[in-house]
Amino acid sequence: MDAPALFSALLMGIVEGLTEFLPISSTGHLILLGELIGFQGPTSHTFKIAIQLGAILAVVVVFRQTLVDLVLKAWRPGPERFYAQNILLAFLPAMVLGATLHGFIFAALFNPWVVCTALIVGGVAIIAIERWRPQPSIRSVPEIGLLAALLIGFGQALAMIPGTSRSGATIIAALLVGVERRTAAEFSFVLAIPTMFAATAYALYKARAELDFSALGQIGVGFATAFVVALLVVRWLMAVIGRIGFTPFGWYRIVLGTVMLAVLWARG
Repeated sequence: MDAPALFSALLMGIVEGLTEFLPISSTGHLILLGELIGFQGPTSHTFKIAIQLGAILAVVVVFRQTLVDLVLKAWRPGPERFYAQNILLAFLPAMVLGATLHGFIFAALFNPWVVCTALIVGGVAIIAIERWRPQPSIRSVPEIGLLAALLIGFGQALAMIPGTSRSGATIIAALLVGVERRTAAEFSFVLAIPTMFAATAYALYKARAELDFSALGQIGVGFATAFVVALLVVRWLMAVIGRIGFTPFGWYRIVLGTVMLAVLWARG
């Protein structure tokens, strides 16, 4: 693997790890970065899918005790069963709609213009909802309830539009149904595990003809980098989100989307 390929993989892994679990859209950032550094083509799409697994693994590590408790205790009455039920119900809309609309979305919407627009619209939504959201009444994941979990799941399904942000959409939906910030972040992160595993497996299956085993070294670098960076980001966000809120991420989205629209316009 030559130095430029190594640097590109490292850079893409850093961006994936930084953005996957912040409400700023990892897919959008990877599309825009790929556009800027010339990281394009079928193999690049497979690479972007594969390095997401590194970010998922980081969440598994951070929430390993929660996951062990769910495996051991969700089979009997108790908070773990409610936790598991909420995750499963919130997972279903994205699973069904993703399998149905994946081809159309990838063909029609995976371009930098859509990403920039979605970044700006999502940023405005985050700022507005942080300002006018209902008073939080739900302070743990088992308290969320089946209807609220389903609504959060439909919010997650909106994130199939690149630039929307899976974590951003689920967190916004959770805030709207009265979930407090830290619990909304935890629910979004744990919900990412089945959602992203399923989406990654499906996307790799669909792209199986494009797999290039000569690029395994590049994928390995991106995977490992995404894992380490995502691990730091998830731990940091869980520690500070109750204090800082999500408004700074909304402004970041608006600025980035606006700047990138100007760049795209200037490049023609």
